[in-house]
Amino acid sequence: MIRRTQAERSDETTARLVRAARELFGAGGYADTSIDAVAAAAGVTKGAAYHHFGGKPALFRAAFVAELETVDAELLRVAAEERDPWAALRRGCRTFLGHCLDPGFRQIVLLDGPSVLGWETVRAIEHEHMLRVLLDGLRLAVAVGQAPDGDLPARAQLVFGALCEGGMLLARSADPAADLPRLAAEADRFLEALRL
Repeated sequence: MIRRTQAERSDETTARLVRAARELFGAGGYADTSIDAVAAAAGVTKGAAYHHFGGKPALFRAAFVAELETVDAELLRVAAEERDPWAALRRGCRTFLGHCLDPGFRQIVLLDGPSVLGWETVRAIEHEHMLRVLLDGLRLAVAVGQAPDGDLPARAQLVFGALCEGGMLLARSADPAADLPRLAAEADRFLEALRL
């Protein structure tokens, strides 16, 4: 029998709590999800949840980060599949909007995130994930002559803001899957205005 270290057991408990938090916050929202319910779904005690996260806001933050890490990995995969930097940017934007159809992502990132974590914290976390990928894509497009040089961090913020607004439109739509093609087409038009 292989014995796990305390650190391995702690990491496993943390991962179980984050998985359960993503599921429950994503399905029921922050206000209607208790830390007791998350602990029960993770198969741990409420005390263990408090030990690892200190409270519901920190647990929600971990779920928020995990949602962004999932999208970040998908965006990096999409970018790696494209040889053309501009095609990678367009596909990445469509991928982000497509991910906004996921009910858990919509609830945690788009609807609850700003009110629970605050705008500055949300943007700081997003900068480490999706916004960083977008900025890298814009830099590559400039480097190969597909986009004009300029204040790329500001441009990335503007593009990301537009995509987030598109995500909010999908989050509040009665039929987000039906609205996605229209919004993705508008995102393409927006991007084309930035191209050389």
